Amino acid sequence: MDKIIRLILLFLLAGAAVTVWDGFFILPEGQQAVITQFGAPVGEPVTKAGFKFKMPFIQVVQYFDKRVLIWDGDPNQIPTIDKTFIYMDNTARWRIVDPLRFLQAVGTERRAASLLNDIIAGTVRDLVNKHDLIEIIRSSDWTPDYMAAKAQSRDMIVPPKVGRDKISQMVLDAASKVTPQYGIELLDVMFRRVNYIESVRLRVYDRMISERKRIAAEKRSTGEGRKAEILGRVDRELQEITSTAKREAIEIRGQADAEAAKIYAQTYSSQPEFFAFQKSLESYRAIVNKNTSLVLSADSDLFRYLESQRAKK
Repeated sequence: MDKIIRLILLFLLAGAAVTVWDGFFILPEGQQAVITQFGAPVGEPVTKAGFKFKMPFIQVVQYFDKRVLIWDGDPNQIPTIDKTFIYMDNTARWRIVDPLRFLQAVGTERRAASLLNDIIAGTVRDLVNKHDLIEIIRSSDWTPDYMAAKAQSRDMIVPPKVGRDKISQMVLDAASKVTPQYGIELLDVMFRRVNYIESVRLRVYDRMISERKRIAAEKRSTGEGRKAEILGRVDRELQEITSTAKREAIEIRGQADAEAAKIYAQTYSSQPEFFAFQKSLESYRAIVNKNTSLVLSADSDLFRYLESQRAKK
């Protein structure tokens, strides 16, 4: 009899321990919970971490993340208003701000990701369809100084009217109006990658190549023109230097000839007979060599000079 009583007490103690164990739960930091009874929510959501109590066995705790979560969408092919098809790869940050409504409207984070995919992807498609490709690609933060610098460059770059950042903000504003009914707060939406489809990409590459070739040809022609200008200036300066040098050389040579003529004149005027004699000798030296035969008269100066030279020998 005592054994039966001990067993009954043991079972009662074990049941009480299990009941007490199931009646308490710990809510970790970064988590929030909703208590349900037979599938229906009971009371307010539990958002503060700590040691909590619930009705054992008949109440269940549904845990939800309170931290910021990341949503990564699937790349979608979307046409722009200028009929260019692009792949859009988007991402967003969100969090559960009303766990009770989230439980009633969505249920799980996996279903929330699917819901966000429908909301954000649809909003992105609507806004991309209303803008040109350049608005999706180029950033919105074009400062006046940057625009002024680009206006002075040779590349004709037109700043976007809206820009990628403002379009992503427009997506966030539109999608944020829908998500609160699901207990979700959408924090931001970003275009992670924008890419062309294959056919458009090939056309873009061809256009980029032709544009680079045009710019290269323009640079090359500008260089050739600059080269011709430099060579022309060099030739002109060379001709100026050469002509100046020749003019100075002629002037110096003329001054020297004039000075020599003046000295010759002064010298010859003082000794006219010697001058006449020297000129005769110079003329004789020019016309007489070892193979020359002369017929001279006996009274010619040259004959007398030659006779005097032979007598000296």
